[in-house]
Amino acid sequence: MMAVANNALISVHDLWKVYQLGGQEVKALCAVTFDIHRNELVAIMGPSGSGKSTLMNLIGCLDTPTKGEYLLNNKKVCDLSENELAHIRNREIGFVFQVFNLLPRATAFHNVELPLIYKGASRKERETKTRKALEMVEIENRADHRPSELSGGERQRVAIARALVNEPSILLADEPTGNLDTKTGFEIMKLFHKIHADGNTIIMVTHDPEIAVHAHRTIYLRDGRIEKEVRKEHIE
Repeated sequence: MMAVANNALISVHDLWKVYQLGGQEVKALCAVTFDIHRNELVAIMGPSGSGKSTLMNLIGCLDTPTKGEYLLNNKKVCDLSENELAHIRNREIGFVFQVFNLLPRATAFHNVELPLIYKGASRKERETKTRKALEMVEIENRADHRPSELSGGERQRVAIARALVNEPSILLADEPTGNLDTKTGFEIMKLFHKIHADGNTIIMVTHDPEIAVHAHRTIYLRDGRIEKEVRKEHIE
């Protein structure tokens, strides 16, 4: 039995994910162990097939490990019910994806509002929180526009607002700048710094060293294992 890490928000110990494909075993993650503390900004890097997205899915409670232990807020995730896991995904963790995943026929406001509708929030609460989230990412003036009427950077801001609307403590971002040009990517990173300064823990998967340099700590994966960790005293 592993000892619970001191004040770790996320603690994974000897985490494995093994898939059976065509009668063969594919080890996506092998013996991964690390802690992430509250209000850290962590980057996960590695080549294609290194296990980055698999690890992100496990941290986000979108998948379960083959073996090993994952503690979130000192609770064993494997002991949680489906309802408890759904609560975590809906309330405690916000997800930002490379492809935005916005509803094409819905306005920016409605796209951001959706998690609150699923939550069963009142119309007044939805209005207040959606406006606040849009203001936080500085896109409130585009609230009535559909995704096709927005630039790539604006669409990513809407996606980030949607991830923040339930006021989660953890933001998981999978290649958040991957579909953006360099200038827009750095604008999104400035936004992440602002969100981090407000108290959020941010974990981002990226292949781009110029994006990872913004993190407190970078975890490098290769062939499903942690190759090394690099910690910085100051973020850029």
